[in-house]
Amino acid sequence: MRTPYQNLPSFLKALLVLVFIIVLVFFLTVGKSLLIPLFMGGFFAILFTPLNNWLEKRKIPRTLASFLSLLIMILLVGGLLSFIIGNVAAFTNDFDNVSDRVSNYANQIDDWTQSNLGMDYEIREKANVEYFREILDEHSSSISNFALKTVGSLSGVVLIPVFMFFLVLYRDHLTQMMIMIYRDRDPTLVKMRITSLRKVIQHYIVGVGKVMLILAVLNVSAYSALGIKHAIFFGVLGAILNIIPYVGPFFGVLLPVVYSFLTKDSLFYPLAILVAYQLIQLIEGNFLTPKIVGGNVNLNAFITFLGLLIGGTIWGVAGMVLIIPTLAILREIFDLTEDTKPFAFLLGEEKKKPKKPKPIDEEN
Repeated sequence: MRTPYQNLPSFLKALLVLVFIIVLVFFLTVGKSLLIPLFMGGFFAILFTPLNNWLEKRKIPRTLASFLSLLIMILLVGGLLSFIIGNVAAFTNDFDNVSDRVSNYANQIDDWTQSNLGMDYEIREKANVEYFREILDEHSSSISNFALKTVGSLSGVVLIPVFMFFLVLYRDHLTQMMIMIYRDRDPTLVKMRITSLRKVIQHYIVGVGKVMLILAVLNVSAYSALGIKHAIFFGVLGAILNIIPYVGPFFGVLLPVVYSFLTKDSLFYPLAILVAYQLIQLIEGNFLTPKIVGGNVNLNAFITFLGLLIGGTIWGVAGMVLIIPTLAILREIFDLTEDTKPFAFLLGEEKKKPKKPKPIDEEN
């Protein structure tokens, strides 16, 4: 039996899709202060669901198990943010002995521009310790507000653990709601698909976490071997930023390169950092991610890149982090019904067709 949507002309179907996209983008933009904490809380809830199940099997009430999961999440995230903020704030003290080097660089730039371009930008006047200290102090003080900007506001920071707690607590209730929405389908099949979807996201998040841990060890080892100060911070930060495809690795190596350029006596160190980071990225792209994360997300490269641009435009850094698992969830949801399977195909990787065996010539 054909649905009313299937009976519509093709141009009306395309128009409905366009209207839906416009309304969705407007909704995401206007409601981002509430939706960003909701999405983040949802992903934390998915990540900690196995722990909750394990605690409940030990006869621990679901409410208490949800609270314990929430407490562990707050400790982990709070510790990581404290580590990052503390290291960034300490950078100011490392620039006490670089005034001569910075002034030398500035003089060389001014001499070159004046002799070749006939213009004097007076960079030497700005190249002093106090100028850089003011910049660092300004950014160091604002770094503590980075998490607030990422999730939208202070209320967003508070809402993330609240949403996580309730989503973990009422996960069975939400599953039953999805079964009621797809009441024309076999309830057992719908429940299996929801469970499978949750496992896909869990495997993705855990896999990304394992990759980040290995990258952190490799980065810290490389930076420590080169004698770079704050090697642990640079290594961990580069591993965390790697969660953002394409853009994250660039910013992950930019900070240690600039830092080594200003604090070391030779250009060997920033160049060595670039080479080491590139080798580590080759290992990550060709071995770690395919083996550990695998095809759990199964999004094509174009959709991934486009999603990063849209997510960054609408939600900033939070959007770039959340967009990949969100698109993976949408792909699985679209795959539930025949009407939306074309959208699932659009988001997913194109399946390779099996090669046909060559015909064997008959013997004469």
